[in-house]
Amino acid sequence: AHENTGLQSQLPLEERNYGATAAHVTESPFVSVSRNSSSKRSYVVAAVLCYGNLILFMDWFIVPGILLDIQKYFELGDGDTGLLQTVFVLCYMLAAPIFGYLGDRYNRKIILGAGIFFWSGVTLGSSFIGELYYWIFFLSRGLVGIGTASYSTIAPTIIADLFEEEKRTTMLSIFYIFIPVGSGLGYVLAAGMAEVTDDWHWAFRVTPCMGGLALVLLILLVPHRIQRRTAAHRALSISGTIRVAAEKPGVQRTAKTTWCQDVISLAKNGSFVWSSLGLTAMAFVTGALGMWIPLFLYRAQVIQGIVSPCLQETCSSSNSLIFGGITIGTGILGVIAGAEAARRLRKINNKADPLICATSMFISALCLYTALMVAQTNIISTFIFIAFGELFLSVNWAVVTDILLYVVTPRRQSTAIALQILVSHLLGDAGSPYLIGIISNAIQAKNAQSFQWSFWSMQYSFTLCAFVGILGGGFFLLTSFYIEEDRKEAEQ
Repeated sequence: AHENTGLQSQLPLEERNYGATAAHVTESPFVSVSRNSSSKRSYVVAAVLCYGNLILFMDWFIVPGILLDIQKYFELGDGDTGLLQTVFVLCYMLAAPIFGYLGDRYNRKIILGAGIFFWSGVTLGSSFIGELYYWIFFLSRGLVGIGTASYSTIAPTIIADLFEEEKRTTMLSIFYIFIPVGSGLGYVLAAGMAEVTDDWHWAFRVTPCMGGLALVLLILLVPHRIQRRTAAHRALSISGTIRVAAEKPGVQRTAKTTWCQDVISLAKNGSFVWSSLGLTAMAFVTGALGMWIPLFLYRAQVIQGIVSPCLQETCSSSNSLIFGGITIGTGILGVIAGAEAARRLRKINNKADPLICATSMFISALCLYTALMVAQTNIISTFIFIAFGELFLSVNWAVVTDILLYVVTPRRQSTAIALQILVSHLLGDAGSPYLIGIISNAIQAKNAQSFQWSFWSMQYSFTLCAFVGILGGGFFLLTSFYIEEDRKEAEQ
């Protein structure tokens, strides 16, 4: 079941003209026809992967979309509620290196298909759990995280293999647009289904059906083997011939390194290390915001007298719907703006990518801090500043991944993405929802129980996110010192 990681001398014509090689081989009159069909297939595969990414993040953010209902149903405090998302992310990040290892060595289509089937089934099963079995619900979210890791680790590497430099950035941008779009739709789906059916459990029964469709599309439309871009493909791009690259001594041996050697090499890569820490700060902030913002807005509205405290069975989901809409809109705008800024600024500055990421992190931190400060007096301003904070966070999604893909040699990319997932979630959003929750609990415990203090406790704990955002901007600035040298080394 191993995938081909070297360039074979007797490749079928279709595979020879796949992905990175397609634009350069022109010896035969038949090649252009094959190249066109291969190019169309690349876009079809990318579309299937984007659809999968959409469902994955919808499923991820169903819980925050109906957090108040789940908190009441299982009778959870803020700390335990935050732990619900932490369990999901911990399992996700611990599984990622395993799938990174498998993705670099075995058939990626089979791994993706198994992952989609697994998390769709577990999500469906979690919708039938009773209120006395909250620990099974926690466990089910952890299992969903494991299935999700297979997709997030492997799908971006397939897109990187299908497209060359400029197109790769564009296609990765489209792929990563579905992170905020899926996240926002997760809130909307959860809140909408809870409202329509008057039962929050139905929110967990929609994405498994969509996952089933994704699995069918994957089986029918994605090739069983996708040619990897290796150093040989880069040589091919320059030489323009299959035979020269294929017969070059040592080509077959380039991929044969151990996992430990790959990790040591990545640890010495300054751009990879610092950009991964920058991504960790992003993950910390987005994880905390994604989990707690609808509940924070609800508490702000209660103390302003805009809404009455939720005491009935099904709580108002308007904040989840609005926040979901903001997440979708700012996500699309942010990812497009980030990719376009990177495309233009790279032409005049080789360090443009990390500098864009650093600037956007600093601005985002300022916007989020302002949103927290005005929440008690003006809810409209709070929504506006949260929207700008999310917009500037979203600028970085595709740019950070693109940095990884050009500072890491292709044969280590699945491992690099897996390690980045592990670090960014371990130190980022695995702990941030729980940390915000227990800080909020601790503040409430020291003060009289009131709606005012339930709001203040969350406001004070949230200020941590603004400081982490500033720290992330600093990490991206450090990335800029290493990026030119690491890029040259990866291209050799």
